[in-house]
Amino acid sequence: MTRGATRDTHAHGPEPTKVCAQRNGDLESKQSPSRVILVRPHQFTPNPLTETDNRFQSTPSGDPDQVAQAAFDEVTNLERTLHRLGLGVTVFEDATVETPDSVFPNNWFSTHDDGTVVIYPMHAPNRRAERREDIVSHLNRSGVVTRIIDYSSAETDCMYLEGTGAMVLDHVHRIAYVCRSHRASLPVLGKFCDDLGFRALVFDAVDAFGSPVYHTNVLMSVGTNVAVIGAEMIRDEQQRAEVLETLRSTGREIIDLQESQIHEFAGNCLEVVGADGPTMIMSMTAEKALTPDQLNRMSRYVTIESVDVSTIESAGGSVRCMIAGNHLAPRSL
Repeated sequence: MTRGATRDTHAHGPEPTKVCAQRNGDLESKQSPSRVILVRPHQFTPNPLTETDNRFQSTPSGDPDQVAQAAFDEVTNLERTLHRLGLGVTVFEDATVETPDSVFPNNWFSTHDDGTVVIYPMHAPNRRAERREDIVSHLNRSGVVTRIIDYSSAETDCMYLEGTGAMVLDHVHRIAYVCRSHRASLPVLGKFCDDLGFRALVFDAVDAFGSPVYHTNVLMSVGTNVAVIGAEMIRDEQQRAEVLETLRSTGREIIDLQESQIHEFAGNCLEVVGADGPTMIMSMTAEKALTPDQLNRMSRYVTIESVDVSTIESAGGSVRCMIAGNHLAPRSL
């Protein structure tokens, strides 16, 4: 595998805005990040190359400039919220129109606490330009990076693995939950598991119309002690039982979601660790879709924090898709 084999194919904007949070070693979590990376779009529109298989996409209403400003403001608000919670936040700017999904950086790279950075092959051709050398360089400068594994060449063989969108990772028990789709090619998944010591749990999930769920992270989220999942969308009873039993056996209480809640992005949340411990960050759309009982059960393990990202949700992803967790050990200054 090659080191640093990404390309910055166009100008993305000024240097990143860096917000540093106070870190408490007692709050470190192997599962959930205390530092994150966001990308703030200066132009915004749902990606026309992904709408055929992403049933979560919609057409935003309003003037294009107003829509772009709303998306910019939503990322800014998410940044401020995460900073208030005590996380370290680094924001990169994207001023171009060529990368409509750049607000979802978790799909093209992931970081791991053993010092690994992984770069992924993307299905939509215009998403491949999201891979940015400046972000990889930032990871190298700010964290302890022991290796960079780049799978992007798999695109030439029409194989893809869209990061922690295609995979929901249990970092503690080394399990990769993967909903089968053409955005998660099994040969690349197998290479990832071999290289990083994960076990793949692959299953099928479809909506009421029989369309496959395009990314696993809209279906489920795994925290330290709690997991949310739209289990009914795993139609095969044996597969569903295996996924649920694996979640239980690894110590998670399961919050089971209805399909209608999945379509309101209730599964697209992420546990992060801030100054006061674990927080489940989600969109206001998602929080409104959850029942009082579901919220109460989740609150036993995490603080719940929601932000309005309704404009960005028109692109087919929500808060979890917007956050690339930084699991690297910070580099000593």
